[in-house]
Amino acid sequence: MKHFSITCLFFAVALAGCSPGKKNLPEKEEWIQLFNKKDLSGWDIKIAKHPLNDNFNNNFYVKDSILKIDYSAFQKFDGEFGHLYYKEPFSYYKVRVEYRFNGQQLQGGPDYAWLNSGVMLHSQPASSLGINQTFPVSLEMQLLGSDEKQKRTNGNLCTPGTQVNMKGSLVNSHCINSSSKNNMADEWVTAEAVVLGDSVIYHIINADTVLTYEKPRVGGGFVNNDLTWTRGGFGADSLSWMQKQGAALTSGYIALQAESHPLEFRKVELLNLEGCMDKSALNYKSYFIKADNSKCKYK
Repeated sequence: MKHFSITCLFFAVALAGCSPGKKNLPEKEEWIQLFNKKDLSGWDIKIAKHPLNDNFNNNFYVKDSILKIDYSAFQKFDGEFGHLYYKEPFSYYKVRVEYRFNGQQLQGGPDYAWLNSGVMLHSQPASSLGINQTFPVSLEMQLLGSDEKQKRTNGNLCTPGTQVNMKGSLVNSHCINSSSKNNMADEWVTAEAVVLGDSVIYHIINADTVLTYEKPRVGGGFVNNDLTWTRGGFGADSLSWMQKQGAALTSGYIALQAESHPLEFRKVELLNLEGCMDKSALNYKSYFIKADNSKCKYK
C-alpha cells in the first residue's frame, strides 16, 4: 500500500509538469490575518487628546496572542476615546472579528459605553483626525454586551458623520438597532461585516445576518448636538468634510474602538472581494465581486 501511494504521487507530479509552484484554487478563500497575534504591526493608534500613535497608558497591546483594549493604567476616563486603524483601506471585503468584553468599565466612562465597542467601517484614515477628535467619519458596527438586567441587540449601526439608506429610504437616526440575539458579557462572539463599496453592507453576528443597509455617504449630524462638523474637537479639516456631504463612501479604513470598557480580540481577519476576475489568470478567484484586473498574474 505504501508503494502504491508513492507511485500515485509520482504520476501526480508528472501530470502537473513537475511544477513546484502553488496551484491556484479559485474557490478557496484567502483570508488576510490583520492581527498577527504577536504585536500591533500594521496598525495606527489614535486616541483623542493625543498625537497619532501615542499609545496613551498602553491602551492597546498584545498578550498571549490576544489583542487587548485595556484600562488598568488609567485612573479615570476623561474623554480619551481611542481607535486602532489598520494601515490599508479596502472597498469590497468581508471583515470578521472574534471578541469578548472582560472586566469592569473604567470610572468616568459614559453610560452608553458600558459593554460597548465597535468596528469602524469605511473610516477616514487615522492620520486625518484632529487632535481632540473623538470618532472618525465612518460606519460603526457596534459590539454590545448584555447582562441579566440589561439586554441589548448586537451588531447595531451608528453613523458618525455618515448616512445610509434602508429599504430605499434615507435613515435619519444616528444609531439603528439590529435584529440580533443578546450576547452576554464574557462571551466570545463572532462579528462580521460584508461591505460592498457604496452599494450594500451586511452585519452578521454568530453567522446570523442581523442588519442590512445601502448607499453609505458622508453627511447628517456628526454624533449628537454636542459634537458637530464644526465643534466638539472634530479637527482642522472639518470644512473639507462639510464640503464632502453627500459624497458616496466607496472605501475606507477598518478600526477597532476603545470607549472605556475593556475587551479582547482573538481574531481580526479580512477577505478581499476585489481582485483579478480574468479566469485565465493564475490568481483568479471565483468569489471576487469587483474586478481589478491590474492585479492579474499570468504565466
